[in-house]
Amino acid sequence: MNQYEPSFLKTLLEKMLLIRFFEEKAAQMYGLRKICGFLHLYIGQEAVAVGSIAALDLSRDYVVAAYRDHGHALACGMDPKAAMAELFGKATGCSKGKGGSMHFFDSEHHMLGGNGIVGSQIPVATGVALKIRNMKEDGVVLCFFGDGAIHQGAFHESLNMARIWNLPIIYICENNQYGMGTFYKRVSAVTEFSKMTVAYDVPGKTIDGMDVLTVYEEMKAAVENVRKERIPMFFEIKTYRYKGHSMSDPAKYRTKEEVEEYRKLDPIERLKSKMLEWNVLTQEAFEQIQKSVIAQVEEAVQFAEKSPEPPLEELYKDVLVEER
Repeated sequence: MNQYEPSFLKTLLEKMLLIRFFEEKAAQMYGLRKICGFLHLYIGQEAVAVGSIAALDLSRDYVVAAYRDHGHALACGMDPKAAMAELFGKATGCSKGKGGSMHFFDSEHHMLGGNGIVGSQIPVATGVALKIRNMKEDGVVLCFFGDGAIHQGAFHESLNMARIWNLPIIYICENNQYGMGTFYKRVSAVTEFSKMTVAYDVPGKTIDGMDVLTVYEEMKAAVENVRKERIPMFFEIKTYRYKGHSMSDPAKYRTKEEVEEYRKLDPIERLKSKMLEWNVLTQEAFEQIQKSVIAQVEEAVQFAEKSPEPPLEELYKDVLVEER
């Protein structure tokens, strides 16, 4: 039974499609050498960012992510033109062309950055939650990281501190099954990650990350609880990336059959099917949404192409503290 407003469902669908087409176009531009350096795509994981961030009020809440951050930035409302320009290394990019794929940042939408070092965003997000507590604000922080980061010391130290200080933060492990090319069960003594947080008295839960509505409902309840009780929470959100770890990864450590099985759980197709079943979407309307999103992405590429390179004098700006 449908309990959602059609406009809300359409927004979720549009955002997941925007992320999907943006990432596919980014991969194409990387192949054409328009984008250099590392490029980690979010294809397959769209429901995690879109469903989670839909539960926030970004006038008071915050998002901190890892290096696979394009999806989170777009879900927060970042302009696709600024996102693509950043990938192109242009001055009009969200980080002035100096951050690249792994360091998207949008203070206006409270997206406080992707981070290139594995696990480095976890203490950063914890610090944002401490700021909220100390300033007596009413916000909640969502901290996203992959399964490869869960064994970092920063994760365990941050959870311990967050519980001692009762910080308003939700730690989200996007378990896409592989830390680079290694299946997560080969490197973890505890394979149900939500059990790890018992050691720090932090409530933990494992949920399906291939269903955007499941993610939204779980995160909506969690955000409300954390906002009220000021106690941190942890979620292991099971998801799957359809591409390699990065553009340089041929992903030969997985079978085609495994990928195809997860393709059957495509989060975009699952939401589309539900909307068709609930008679809040037609195939024609879906195609129109696709057409609109593709146009946005093409516009973003054209904007990035035409944008200027950062001037040489920008090299050290916002990098080093200048003596006064």
